[in-house]
Amino acid sequence: MNDDKTMRTSYLVKRFVPYYRKYRWILILDLFCAALTTVCELALPLIIRYITDMGMNDLAGLTVQMVLRLGAFYLALRLVDVVANYFMTSVGHTMGARIETDMRKDLFSHLQQLSYSYYDSAKIGQIMARITSDLMDVTEFAHHCPEEFFIAAVKIGVAFIILLRMEVTLTLIIFAMLPLMLIFATTFNFKMRRAFKRSRDQIGELNSKVEDSLLGVRVVKSFANEDMEEAKFKEGNEGFLRIKRQAYRYMAGFHSTIRFFDGLMYIAVVIVGAIFMIHRRIEAPDLVAFLLYVTLLLASIRRIVEFTEQFQRGITGIERFIEIMDAPVEVDDAANAIVLPDVTGEVRFDKVSFRYSDNNRNVLSDIDLTVSAGENVALVGPSGSGKTTLCNLIPRFYDVSSGRILIDGYDIKDVTIQSLRSQIGIVQQDVYLFSGSVFENIQYGKPGASIEEVTRAAVDAAAHDFITALPEGYDTYVGERGVKLSGGQKQRISIARVFLKNPPVLILDEATSALDNESELLVKKSLERLSQGRTTFTIAHRLTTIRNASIILVLTENGIEEKGTHLELLAKSGVYSGLYRMYEQ
Repeated sequence: MNDDKTMRTSYLVKRFVPYYRKYRWILILDLFCAALTTVCELALPLIIRYITDMGMNDLAGLTVQMVLRLGAFYLALRLVDVVANYFMTSVGHTMGARIETDMRKDLFSHLQQLSYSYYDSAKIGQIMARITSDLMDVTEFAHHCPEEFFIAAVKIGVAFIILLRMEVTLTLIIFAMLPLMLIFATTFNFKMRRAFKRSRDQIGELNSKVEDSLLGVRVVKSFANEDMEEAKFKEGNEGFLRIKRQAYRYMAGFHSTIRFFDGLMYIAVVIVGAIFMIHRRIEAPDLVAFLLYVTLLLASIRRIVEFTEQFQRGITGIERFIEIMDAPVEVDDAANAIVLPDVTGEVRFDKVSFRYSDNNRNVLSDIDLTVSAGENVALVGPSGSGKTTLCNLIPRFYDVSSGRILIDGYDIKDVTIQSLRSQIGIVQQDVYLFSGSVFENIQYGKPGASIEEVTRAAVDAAAHDFITALPEGYDTYVGERGVKLSGGQKQRISIARVFLKNPPVLILDEATSALDNESELLVKKSLERLSQGRTTFTIAHRLTTIRNASIILVLTENGIEEKGTHLELLAKSGVYSGLYRMYEQ
């Protein structure tokens, strides 16, 4: 995700424009109001030119009534300007905030669809930066970008026509400088853009470091490594400063270029205009109008300049948004996917092979396995033999590289992911509890479940007694990641969550390996109740916990090395027997 390659601005704008579709009438009205505010500014030099001309050539015709009428006309324009500006500031900004909200919704939705393989290499801090601070800058971009460029285009276009009618040569001299200004400014602009993108990437890295340090604060303190964490943070923080310093150097060059051409245009008007006035090619009122319109043009250009940093932040935020939106959804529903009906739980692996996308070596090769409904299968073997990977293929957390997996005869690729995963329950070693109450965490297994259903699931998981002993019972706040509960308590809540879901297929991924003996005994009994009548895949390191499994599969780098019951495998004196004897020692 930290890619220094910069997308073309035109491409980014093209990808962003569809977000205006829902709000096109607001945008049109906003631009209409922008045009009204521009009319007011363009009218003032003409009024001053008219008064100056009358004062120099027809002073008798310049009456108080005429001046008051011109003043009233300009005041009316100002009132229109006030109303239009109010709409642009309030409704226009709200439109930008709505677009930001729509983009954040799309981004979060896409993140939910991305498979495990994306999160294997992604950094959560980077993702958080993209979904929060990056998109906040899009609000200002969405509102101001069309507005500022539209106003600038109207002012430059109308001013060019008006000045052209006054004096062609002087007008062409002034406007000939604009392309030169654009060429120099674009050079700095591109460099500034790349620097801002690097700064966004760096702040994402900084977020990742902070998140990692704070989530692991107990480990940090236990090793007394606060100084080391501060040093790591200092390195990232100073790296961010270096990138920002470079970005601001480019910005300084950009602003200085604009200021230089500001002065050049004023000098041109004053010197060339004065010479033309000496040779009677231009009148004094026209020179005044030229100066006022140049001031207007430069003010418009300064607004664009001031908007440039905001523009670059916004366009960089859009680029980082698109980088995630373009991340492929590797595991998705087939075009003609059906809803998986209620199943009994027969699972069949048909010549299944799997390799990770960043690895050429198969983790699993030609696995043939049929597990009958209600059967309890245990998976054992050395680390890296593919036990967890095999189980992760059943709910399609990853897709098989070849072969197929069937549940009750349905190829899992032919059914919707939601209907497939709704019939599979998973209890993991590393239990994740959401920040909220005990009730909310159990109810997560069946959103909308009643308190009676949640309580029944907690009783089945042997969690009800300790829950009711908590300060607020089921309403007790568990803390971030369940930090206020013990490992055994968290595990039983996760088991209650699966009891509530009541799936026909169950995956137990080393669910007791991190618990103390007392907690392990309680959780083991809960898991035995949970496994009854369900097709169960148990991944275990503690071989004593799977002696009663219907069938034990011993996985090695060669695939399924051994297969049988506990006693049958011990009698073979093979891999399983060696692992079991090693565990007993």
